[in-house]
Amino acid sequence: MDAAERASSLDAVAAEAAECVRCPLAEGRTHVVFGEGNPDADLVLVGEAPGFHEDRDGVPFAGRAGELLARLLAAVGLSLGDTYRATVLKCRPPGNRDPLPAETSACEPYLYRQLELIQPTVVATLGSFATALLSGRALGITRVHGEEQQVTLGGRAVTLLPLYHPAAALYTPTMLAVLERDVARLPDLLGETPLPVPLVDGPVRVEALAGARPVQLGLF
Repeated sequence: MDAAERASSLDAVAAEAAECVRCPLAEGRTHVVFGEGNPDADLVLVGEAPGFHEDRDGVPFAGRAGELLARLLAAVGLSLGDTYRATVLKCRPPGNRDPLPAETSACEPYLYRQLELIQPTVVATLGSFATALLSGRALGITRVHGEEQQVTLGGRAVTLLPLYHPAAALYTPTMLAVLERDVARLPDLLGETPLPVPLVDGPVRVEALAGARPVQLGLF
């Protein structure tokens, strides 16, 4: 399958997901958050479910968490635009609660179809839920982050790298430092040489919430 065929096939699956009523989450959604990015990506980023910003905008990893993710990737010479981003659930659970088993069962075929079509080299799972689902191991992210493993997804072998979710790192500087180190492993897993990315305006600063103290990243 070439890039155009992959993109067309992904569009067809996205159109199907847009009409999905397989579980009650369909009743409360603003948008179906199917996925976004390069259909030929070597790196796919998978999160748990849409949050407030994702449901509002219709794209995964929106808001401050997405901004942080882009900066972390840029710090090791990777571009967010060259990745594909998706979540296990395509609709936001009420109050951002944990997905229910029935919701996961209804929605996960869309994710597996995405992975089958894109055929990535590396899948980075962000957070415990996505990691447990795609690794087949019910272990918390604190135990397995940064430890790659070989799994079969979409009918082919890929490298899975569990990462902390950037939304959680916004609140915890120590977790952010761990996430920096784990993200820095991606170029090696992708077979690329990390590139130095200079800062234009000094150290990166990420505000967790309006009015909260900024978190300074020690990326460089």
